[in-house]
Amino acid sequence: MDQFSRTELLVGAEGIEKLKNSRVAVFGIGGVGGYVVEALARSGIGTLDLIDNDKVCLTNLNRQIIATHSTIGEYKVEAAKKRVLDINPEVVVNTYKTFFVPETAAEFNFYAYDYVVDAIDTVTGKVQLVMQADRTHTPIISCMGAGNKMNPAAFKVADIYKTSVCPLAKVMRRELKNRGIKKLKVVYSEEVPIVPHGDAESLEITDQNDTSKKRSIPGSNAFVPSVAGLIIAGEVINDLLRSEE
Repeated sequence: MDQFSRTELLVGAEGIEKLKNSRVAVFGIGGVGGYVVEALARSGIGTLDLIDNDKVCLTNLNRQIIATHSTIGEYKVEAAKKRVLDINPEVVVNTYKTFFVPETAAEFNFYAYDYVVDAIDTVTGKVQLVMQADRTHTPIISCMGAGNKMNPAAFKVADIYKTSVCPLAKVMRRELKNRGIKKLKVVYSEEVPIVPHGDAESLEITDQNDTSKKRSIPGSNAFVPSVAGLIIAGEVINDLLRSEE
C-alpha cells in the first residue's frame, strides 16, 4: 500500500506510472489554480511547473487553498510548492515568480509540458498561452470567468466556440477567432454574473502589467473557484490517461 493505492484501483498501475511521468504547467496559482495544483499533486503528477508573480494576501483567505494566516506575504508559488511537497515529497516542483504576458512568454518552453492549465485572469495573457500551446501542439485547458458567481453547479466543460453567457468567454471567442484558433477546451459557467455589492472604488486595483490602468475586482467565495479548479484537474488527469505514449 502507498499513498496512491486508492487511485490505482481506478486507473491501474500503468495509469499511475503515466501520471508520475507527466509534467503539467499551471499558470495562475489563485482561487482556481491552487485547487488544480492540489488535485494534480494528490493524483500523482510527477512534475509541476507553477507560474505566478503574486503574493498571498489577507483577501485570499476566503477562497485560495494555499492562503492561511501563516502564508500571508509569501509568494503563491512558494506556498504552493511547500504544500505540494508535504503531500508528495517525490514531486518535482519548478516555480516561476513571473506575470505571464506576451513579453514574458519566451521564458517558457511549451514543448516540455504534457499539459498546460490556464488559470490566469488577463485576456492578453490567456490569448498568449493559447497561441503558444497551439504552436507546440501542447494540450491546454483554460478557465473562463469564476468571479461574481454563486452557483458551482453551473460549470460546464466545452469548446470555447460552444460557450454562452460568460463575458470572458465572449471576449476570448472573438480574440481567438481573429487569430485563427480553431478550438480550445474550457471550463466556463452559465450563471449570469452577479453585480458586486459595495463601493465601486474599493473594487478597483491597478493592473500589474500597466499601472496606468485599473480593473475591477470580482466578488468571490470558497466554493465556486474551487469547483472550477477541481473540474480542470479532472480533465487534465483523464486526458493524460487517455493520451498516446
